[in-house]
Amino acid sequence: MGTATKWLHKAVRGLRTFAYAGQGERPKVGLALGGGFARGIAHIGVLRVLEENEIPIDFIAGTSVGALIAATYASGTPLEEMERQGAATRFRDFGRWTLSRMGMASNEPLEQFLHKFTPDEFFSQMKIPLSIVATNLINGNSVHFTDGEIAPALRASCAYPGLFLPVEYRGQIFVDGFLTETVPAEAARDLGADIVIGVHLEPGLLKSAPRNTIEVISRSFSIIQTAAAQLWHSDVDVLVEPEVHHILWDEFVKTPQLVAAGETATRAAIPKIREALTAEGWESLRTRRRVRSFSSM
Repeated sequence: MGTATKWLHKAVRGLRTFAYAGQGERPKVGLALGGGFARGIAHIGVLRVLEENEIPIDFIAGTSVGALIAATYASGTPLEEMERQGAATRFRDFGRWTLSRMGMASNEPLEQFLHKFTPDEFFSQMKIPLSIVATNLINGNSVHFTDGEIAPALRASCAYPGLFLPVEYRGQIFVDGFLTETVPAEAARDLGADIVIGVHLEPGLLKSAPRNTIEVISRSFSIIQTAAAQLWHSDVDVLVEPEVHHILWDEFVKTPQLVAAGETATRAAIPKIREALTAEGWESLRTRRRVRSFSSM
């Protein structure tokens, strides 16, 4: 009952804070969380500052580790518990080494890892509407999971190519959602968001040499993403970019630094978020999107 009451109070505060005085309902806010292995712990800091500033989150979407954070938060898991589990996380919690031509490990343990946070199993049980993004390996399309079981959709979203085996689900083969939606802003809009706050965990390029095959793969994808056009930018209204590029993919022990980076970046973005939630700011964003849509025709 305590958790449910907390969520109700947050919802009421958010409505009160951003209610339009005689100007109709406020815009619906979507939060889009990107991937980044251990760097994804920075999302906890983002969520904490949004809560502190009573920013309402009506929809939440996630790619890869962003999908794990999104699912646990949408289920009502307290941020303190998410941070505690993040600091204790090790590879064995979400991966199991295996011999296969399709990858080096299976992410089957991820299903049980999710249940360390919540007993909920289905999207319909979420307190916040949730979308999990994965990539169809056959046709290259982005897929938004919004119904059914959460665990297989989460595994699909986190199936990092080359490291984890592709995931077969609903008659299709899936790999990590970051290939098609680095920041799942489109998924948040499809849920019904008017304004999207996107969180991008820039991987950067470290100066040190890679330690193993996983880092070779990871840095190769980072180079591709840096060089390619980042189309998701046009779907994001406010972008939050925590400074986490110096954190290695498996440095979960740096949870305090990661959370702090998320908090710092979000505090800097709060004025833009507040502006976007005003009637004038919302209208300005809608006009800007219409112009972009017209220009791309």
